Amino acid sequence: MSPRRSPGVLEAEILTVLHEASGALSPGEVRGLLGDKGGGELSYSAVVTTLTRLYDKGIVTRERSGRAYRYATPADPSGLVAWRMSRLLDAEADHAPVLTHFISGLSTGDEELVRRLLLGEDGNGA
Repeated sequence: MSPRRSPGVLEAEILTVLHEASGALSPGEVRGLLGDKGGGELSYSAVVTTLTRLYDKGIVTRERSGRAYRYATPADPSGLVAWRMSRLLDAEADHAPVLTHFISGLSTGDEELVRRLLLGEDGNGA
């Protein structure tokens, strides 16, 4: 039996599988690909539940395929990166040190972009 995953790990693993896929996948296909990546004994219902939660959060899309659904990540990879950053931040109780280290590691241009975005500017030189 595989050790229990930390919260959010299965979501991240499923998102990676979906992102690397050439098209929408069924829960069974996702489960199979997770197994190929060392996912171990993962139940079908765990995959379906996680996919449904990701869909409810607006992180993945789904389309009807017979009586089931096929799932995919949105075409915009920046949304996936933003979701992952948010999950990492949620893992820390005190956000200040994390954000401080993150911002101090930014290039001057990216730091200025963050400032403009926080001031409500569009980030495109407005």
